[in-house]
Amino acid sequence: MGRGDLTDEQWVVWEPLLPKDAKAGRPPVWPRRQLIDGIRFRARTGVPWRDLPVEYGP
Repeated sequence: MGRGDLTDEQWVVWEPLLPKDAKAGRPPVWPRRQLIDGIRFRARTGVPWRDLPVEYGP
């Protein structure tokens, strides 16, 4: 877990606010927590999407 990633306590608060998984379509490849952390990293640092660290996925 990176310095700015959500803690377990913060994730407990965030998770119920996200939409429930839809059964139609392709199954998710990346965990939601990882995606949220990647979005927050980009918003916090201002780096281009292509320069996100690999732990946040492609």
